[in-house]
This record gives sequence, C-alpha cells and structure tokens, in this order.
Amino acid sequence: MRLYFLLLFLCSIGLLDAQPIVLDKIAAQIGDNIILLSDLKIQEMQAKEAKVEIDSAFDCRMLEELMIEQVLVNQAKLDSIIIADEQVDADMENRLRLIQQQMGGRQKLEEFYGMTYSEIKDKFRESIRSKMLADEMRNTITLGLSVTPKEVTSFFNALPVDSIPYINMQLGFQQIVIYPEITKEDKKTAYAKLAGLRNEIVVSGKSFESMARLYSMDPGSAPMGGKIAATKGMMVPQFESTVFKLKPNEISEIIETEFGYHIIKLLSRAGEDFVCLHILIRPEFSIQAVNRASQRMDSCYRMLKMNELTWEQAVARFSNDASTKQNKGIITNPKNASQMWDMSDLNEIDQQIYLLTDAMEEGDVTQPNLYMDFMTREQGIRIVRLMKRVPAHKANLNDDYALIKQAAESDKRTRILNKWVDSKLGNAYIRIDSEYLACPFQHQWINN
Repeated sequence: MRLYFLLLFLCSIGLLDAQPIVLDKIAAQIGDNIILLSDLKIQEMQAKEAKVEIDSAFDCRMLEELMIEQVLVNQAKLDSIIIADEQVDADMENRLRLIQQQMGGRQKLEEFYGMTYSEIKDKFRESIRSKMLADEMRNTITLGLSVTPKEVTSFFNALPVDSIPYINMQLGFQQIVIYPEITKEDKKTAYAKLAGLRNEIVVSGKSFESMARLYSMDPGSAPMGGKIAATKGMMVPQFESTVFKLKPNEISEIIETEFGYHIIKLLSRAGEDFVCLHILIRPEFSIQAVNRASQRMDSCYRMLKMNELTWEQAVARFSNDASTKQNKGIITNPKNASQMWDMSDLNEIDQQIYLLTDAMEEGDVTQPNLYMDFMTREQGIRIVRLMKRVPAHKANLNDDYALIKQAAESDKRTRILNKWVDSKLGNAYIRIDSEYLACPFQHQWINN
C-alpha cells in the first residue's frame, strides 16, 4: 500500500520517467511555462505503472492539473516565494530515501533509472521545485482555513446517499511496553565502538561513507553512506546544534541523543538547510536486562488478570514507553493522529498488533510479546489491550465526525482554490492546443 502511494506521488513529478519520449508538441502554455505532449504521455505511462485506472478523459484531467500548477507557480514567483536549492535537495533526499527502502537500496534505484544518484537528482530537481512552489502557494491561499460544526453537518447532509463512504472496521489499542534497561556499561561499550570508528576515519583515513554503510545503526541513512539532507527543526536539538557549529568537511566529536551516540561530518550548509553524513551507534542491552524486563512484564500481566490493579494503574506503574505512558497507553495512528486504526494502516505500520488482537473482545489483554517500535526500532516487551472495535459501516456524524470534518475541509479548500484560479485566468497568457480545446475542463481557460 505504501509503495502504491509513493508511485502516485512520483507520477506527479516525473520521478518514474524511465523511457525517453520525443518532445513533439506543446499541449498548453501558461505565461512563459509550457506543458508538452510528452509530459502527458509520461503521466499516462506512470499511471499505468502504478495501476491507476485510465479512462478517455485522463489526458484532459492531467492537462488541467498541470495548468493549475503553472498558474500557482506563476503567482508564487510574482509573490517572490523562493524555494532554496537546499530545500529542494532535502525534499529530494527524503523522498528518494523512501523509494530506496521500497526498492531495496540505492543500487536498485540507480539500476531502475540507468543513472547515478546525482544524475537522478539533477534530472528532477526543477520539477520538484515547481511542485514545492505550487504547494507553498496553495498553503498561502488557504492559510487559516477551518470549518464549523454547522459546515461539517451541511457538507455531510448534502452528500448523495450513494456517495457516503463505507468505513472499514476501526480498531483502537493501548499498550504497556517495558524496554530493557540500558546500563552504564552498555553505554560505555557503544561509546567505545564509535570512538574506534571515528579514530579509523580521522587518524587512519578510512572513508566516512564506507564506515557508515558498514556500521551505522540508522536504517534510513546507512545505505546512503550516512547522508542526511535536512532543514533546521527536522532533527533533534543536540544533533542540529552540533551541525551548525561544524565547518564543511569537519567531523564532530561524539555526541549523545535520545537515539544513541553519533559522529557527524558536515558537507554543506546554506542558511537553515544542511547536508551531512553521520554514524549512529545505539547502546544495546544485555540478556540479563531482557530477562529482568520479561519478569517485570509477567508480574504486570498477572496482576491485570487477577484484577489487582486497573489498566491505567498498570500503565503508570510498569510502562516506560514515552510515547504512550502519559496517555493511558493509547497508541496513536501516525498517519492521521487518530486514536483509531483501519486495516490498511495496521498492515502498513504494525502488522503484529492485529494478529495479536483479531479474536479479542474489547477490554481483553494479550500475553507478553517481544516488540519493536515502528518509529525508533527500539526493542522491548509489551502487552496490548483492545480498547475499541467499531465494525465496518457507512459513515455517520456520530462515529466518524473527524473523518467527515477532514472531507469538509478538503471540499472547502478545493472551492477556495478553484475560485482563486478563476480569478487569475483573465490576467494570464493561456494557449491550449486545438486537440484539447474540447476537453471538459472545470475552469474556463479560454474565453469564447
């Protein structure tokens, strides 16, 4: 499922263009910006790659989307909105990192395109810049948008009966997690290992990138030689404060963050944007620590089953999971910040939890199980409580208000953007190839 949405995104910026297409005709022009027939054919090819259904109006819809984007880009330039090279590179790095994970590494990514990593970035940099400009302009136009409860109700009541969505089964979970204790000796071992790696790089001249690929415990950056492109605010404070003290090509001393120990090599910095390499070594707990955590969780589970304490009391007393301990153990869905999960989210993020709770009733608790946090990759032992189960049903205001509110906000945003686009068409030079003049566009691009 995640790969499907990545493909959809990449289709929109041309990142899956692996076949050359002859640039034979201008399909449309907005101001100084042109949209080529090949752009549409690439979108069609990529939609097929992503298994998106294509009908007879696909080219018309895609052309209008591209024209709207160019109107937004033109206005962004008039308003002096600037997307720095470093921001584009950071966005590119983050997205390519996700794609690499899906494809199985940088080598497979490069093989897919038949280009080096740098060539891939150079090829698509301006496409991504235009997308980012358009997105920034959209955000500016709809800044402060909100909907009232009355608007949400009116939106829902206006939906045709056959358009009301069918909601998958929704599940809510709570957990108690005990992570084995990391001792001072465990930390000393990790620190010493990283100190040895730093010495091999600084004194013996070993490649930072090679050492990162071999030894770094950061799964996101290790395959890329430890490379991270980011903007201030994206990384934890200790990491960023070190980055902004370094000179280009300088290697930091060992620093500690909540994730473990790091060394950092700054590659470049421009304003609040930076590109660096880093190696992460996390302290690893001992077998004895695992046994102690397991015994403690067994006690927690036994006391719950014997009704010697409530769930809330057990969370407060036993859990050491920072993300859930202060919220009665409730596991928040990171995709929408909701306390409820549907099956697609569970399968993508935490498959184990559904397998554990599938046959359970509300309020039931699983036996202790080994666990790995899907964000931090930290290993521990947990028990899970099925907090709530909402059967599959047609959406309604009582059970699905948050979802309907999101749809109402999206509808309002679309109406505001459409009105704004219409207001700009009279002042822009617009030309559309005769092949597309009969398209059923939403906007009147050419006056009769």
